[in-house]
This record gives sequence, structure tokens and C-alpha cells, in this order.
Amino acid sequence: MTRLVSQLFKPVDIALLVYFRLAFGGIMLWEMLRFFAYGRVKSYWIDPQFHFKYFGFEWVHPLPPVGMYWVCCVMTAATLGILLGYFYRVSAALFALGITYLFLIDQSQYINHFYLMCLLGFIAVLLPAHRAFSVDAALRKSIRSDTAPAWTVWLLRAQMGIVYFYGGIAKINLDWLRGEPMRTWLRKRADYALVGKFFETEVAPYFFSYGGLLFDLCIVPLLLWRRTRIAAFILALCFHATNEVMFTIGVFPYLSVALTALFFSPDWPRRFGARVRSFWYGEQEHRKSAKKLDSGPVLPPSPLARRLTLGLLAVYFGWQLLLPLRHSLYPGNVHWTEEGHMFSWHMMLRTKTVHGFVFSVDDKSQETSAREINPSDYLTRRQIKKMRGRPEMLQQFCRYLGELEKEKGATNVEVRARIHLSLNGREPQLLLDPNVDLAAAERKLGHATWIQPLETPFRWR
Repeated sequence: MTRLVSQLFKPVDIALLVYFRLAFGGIMLWEMLRFFAYGRVKSYWIDPQFHFKYFGFEWVHPLPPVGMYWVCCVMTAATLGILLGYFYRVSAALFALGITYLFLIDQSQYINHFYLMCLLGFIAVLLPAHRAFSVDAALRKSIRSDTAPAWTVWLLRAQMGIVYFYGGIAKINLDWLRGEPMRTWLRKRADYALVGKFFETEVAPYFFSYGGLLFDLCIVPLLLWRRTRIAAFILALCFHATNEVMFTIGVFPYLSVALTALFFSPDWPRRFGARVRSFWYGEQEHRKSAKKLDSGPVLPPSPLARRLTLGLLAVYFGWQLLLPLRHSLYPGNVHWTEEGHMFSWHMMLRTKTVHGFVFSVDDKSQETSAREINPSDYLTRRQIKKMRGRPEMLQQFCRYLGELEKEKGATNVEVRARIHLSLNGREPQLLLDPNVDLAAAERKLGHATWIQPLETPFRWR
């Protein structure tokens, strides 16, 4: 244990943290600019009249339109502060709080890399990534340092390793091993030049499915072993480039490549910079750059601070290791029930097709018959797309419809949903019990008994 502690707190080159600061700040700045360029601030958080809530965070609401734009403007400035290392910790804290606030406003905006951005934002606050090659270091000589404690580097590596590992574990399911939903996605891309005909073959879905599974499970060990590190990084580049070309997944491929480079030696950015300077200025500058690193303040000031640091790391990674496994506590297929699906790094594992989509509102205090509800009268197109295959979100919408009816004076309202859904090419079946009043159903962390069990067998195609 003593040896592990000494290894975690030994000084390593801070260049890797500076690289992370530049990469993370730059990618997040790009992402924030995309929020404005594509009108996402308005379409995601201002236009919807109803927002789906995470359990326990029902109290998080959007600000008025001007306020939402101000939040995103502050976050954009914060990403620039991270990139430049200017008021770094304040900038990182503002970004972390802002991105988490946006994340919690509406459950329909959940994407794995959105969740990852929140985690990395808070991790960035803890890192001394501003002690070199930053405005802060230029203005405050007292904080300058060429080294940082090793745990800061391993914190970033472990976080990305968890994403890869659980992404691979999640792929060990019968549908994925049978080539779905990859088969469905590839056949929709049969018009691609050169490779389109290959996508139509029966070999293609197995090649991509098993290739993705092996990549996720093996990439971290290959990156940790020095002899295979370069080959593994090239493989990661090809993998994420393929995802970028074939699928629309935002900044995730770029963020993943940037984080994968953290598995190289901590001094690689410094050595890379020295070679660039050597090429530009000549060999003399190259020798000049090979100076002895200044350790600066690395170890926490006391054994108590070291124990506190280790304790916080243990709690954080205990949470990160256990949370993705919670779906095993629920009965049924997680890709059907969606119970425990979020925060588990289940990425691109299912495709759902809706074959029937009916909401009915029945006011028992009136003699009129139940009437059907069109979700597009209340939700945006993106919200409907996200909701229609997720039982918990469907229940939230039904509760919302019931509340609207009560506001109109109804005293005995029941809301039901009849959803026929196909999972990964199966024959469609009812997703929810059509006889249950979902407006009255309790929202809880436990299993929802009104979700119909998946009974239709996998259909070989």
C-alpha cells in the first residue's frame, strides 16, 4: 500500500496535463460554439414547453430565454479560460457547473458524451493543469511547475479506461453477438462508395460487431503496454474516424482520440514540442529544451491531505465502477426496459422502431369517451424521438398530460399509452400495459411493473 501511495504521488511531467487542458478546452469551446451555430440553446432548452426530468432532479428548471443564453455565454468564456489557463480553476468550475446544469434540465438530451463532458469538467477543476504554459503561470510565478503528482494523470486515464471497458462489457449481449443492430445500420448505408456492397453482405455486421467488442475490451491493455501503445493508438484513430464517418455522434470521436493520447508517457507533449523546435530552429534549440524539470509543489502538505485525496479517489471510482452495473438489479432486457441504461456507457447497442403510438386521456367525471393525444402538440420532434422507446419518459409525459387536464378542471383523469415497438429487428409488441393509468403510476427507482416483458424472439435475417 505504501508503494502504491508513493507511486501515485511521485512527480511526473506536467506536460500531459497541459495537453489535456488545451485539448479539452479547445474541444469544449468548439462544442459551445456549435450550440449557438446550430440553434441548440433555443431548440434544446427554450422551445420545449415540457422537460423530462432525471429522478431526484425534478427541481432543475431552465431559466428564462435571456438567462439560458447568458449561461451558455459564460460557459463559452469559461472554455476559453480553460484553453488559455486564465483563471483556470474558476473557469473549469464555471464550465463544470454550467454543463451539468444544462445536462440536468432535460433527460431527452442525454448522450453518453454529454455525461462524460460533465465528469471531465469536474475532474479538470482538480488538476493543476495551469501551472505551465498558461496565462496564470505567466502572471503568477509562484505557481509555476514542470511536474505534477502522478495521480492526476492516472485519474484521466482511468476515466477513459472505464468508458472503453464498460462499452465493451455492454456489447456482450445476444443481439450484438448476432450482428444487431449493426446489420440494420449498415444496410441503410449500402449507397456508400467502395464499401457499400460490403455493407450488404452477411459478413459485414459480424465484422463490425465483433471488431467493436474486441476493440473496447482490449484497447486499454494495449495502450498500457509500451510495446503495443503506438499500434493501439493508430487502431483507436481508425476506430473513431470510422464512427465519425458512419454515425452522427457529435464531438465524441474527437474527445475520445484526445483522451486516448493520455496513455502515452507524460512527457510526450514536451518531447514533441522539442522536436518541432529542433526542426524549426535547429539542433541547438533541441538541446536547450532538454532541461531538468522543476518539481515545484507536488505532494500534498500533510499525510492527512494525502489520505483525503486517496479517499476521494476511492469514492469516485467506486461510484464509477458500480453505477454502470445497476441494470443487473432489474428484471428483463435493459435495452427493452431502459432501466439502468443511462450512465452505464451502453453506446449504440439498440435500434427501436415504433409501429403504433397512441396516448388516450379519459376524464371519468365526464360521460364523453377517451380522446387521443398528439405528442407533437406538446413536445419537440427531438423529444418525441427520444421518448417513444423509453418507458420512464413515456410515463413522465403521461403524468404531464394528467396534470394539464386537472388544471383545466378535470377531477378524475386517466392517461394510458399503447406503444407497439420493435427492438433490433424483432416483430413489434406492446411496450407498456395499455390498461394502466400511467398518470397515477408511482415514479420510483425500482422496477416498473407496467412495462411489458420482451417476449418476441430475435428474428434472424
